[in-house]
Amino acid sequence: MTDDATAQELFTGTKEVAESHRFEEAKLVAWLEANVEGYEGPLEVRQFKGGQSNPTYQLVTPNKKYVMRRKPPGKLLPSAHAVDREFRAISALHPLGFPVAKPYGLCEDESVAGTMFYVMDMVEGRILWDGTLPNMDPAERRAIYEAKVKTFADLHNVDWRAAGLEGFGKEKDYVARQTHRWTKQYQASETTKIEEMDQLIDWLPKNMPPDDQTTIVHGDYRLDNMILHKAEPRVIAVLDWELCTLGDPLADFSYHLMNWVMPSSDASRGALIDIADLKAHGIPTMEEYVALYCEATGRDGLPDLNYYFAYNAFRLAGICQGIVGRVRDGTANSSEAASMEARVKPLAVFAAECARKAGMEG
Repeated sequence: MTDDATAQELFTGTKEVAESHRFEEAKLVAWLEANVEGYEGPLEVRQFKGGQSNPTYQLVTPNKKYVMRRKPPGKLLPSAHAVDREFRAISALHPLGFPVAKPYGLCEDESVAGTMFYVMDMVEGRILWDGTLPNMDPAERRAIYEAKVKTFADLHNVDWRAAGLEGFGKEKDYVARQTHRWTKQYQASETTKIEEMDQLIDWLPKNMPPDDQTTIVHGDYRLDNMILHKAEPRVIAVLDWELCTLGDPLADFSYHLMNWVMPSSDASRGALIDIADLKAHGIPTMEEYVALYCEATGRDGLPDLNYYFAYNAFRLAGICQGIVGRVRDGTANSSEAASMEARVKPLAVFAAECARKAGMEG
């Protein structure tokens, strides 16, 4: 895991635009003048360092800074890099006062910058990359985690129909559809027989909790996908809406909770599991965090968390195995293969452990 200081240095701020992500700036200027109210040049284009799957640019003018998110160039999966969905999500949420950047416009004309893009306000604040918040005191940590969970609950409390998101996703069977999707992906990409994955493929569809309510789901809600106020423990913008859809809020929230339960050996999660005394450190225990979420969403508790943990770890295993399969088929960079393959079995074992806590035999 990258330490916080290194991560802050690697991912914070901007750089010159990468050669592969350049475009004709004069065409963008013409589009901005025609479509962004109040735009005044001249324009300087920078690229953010952070590891987004959609190239993200800072558009600097004498009076204002904007952010541009575009699809990457090249051949893409049909549903991937959906900047138009991101734009629709933040356009629905911004008028409600939910913390997202103000959207200015979506350009579907690929002749302008080579791929579809949208432009939004540049929100100035703090992006923190290490969930343990190493350079803060316990009270600061506690306040940030409370702000984070309150903002998440606010998202799940949004009336998505009133927000104009009818048809943004299917209303029912979110976990069933996701489980089916990642089962298919896993089986198509399988390179080694993993007994735990076969058990989960059989058990998960037969033991789904009753369909929860449908809400907006972010899909990847985490600390480094939000901007905090420069001085206050307050979320002023949630970022990276690429995976946003309508679905089961408990699938969304439990994925976020994986920070507390995932083995620290896994590359993607587990930052909090290494802290011996969360309370002394100032970060809520998972039980406290769940209680805060339940209080803010009007729930009595989350009795099916172990099922959801099993589902999320299974899904992550399927994602990793899919990359291994693409390497095998010659459609992905082979440098990814070893690290991804090494994650699949431990994720499957962890998912099976959670499933057994939820009642799976064997």
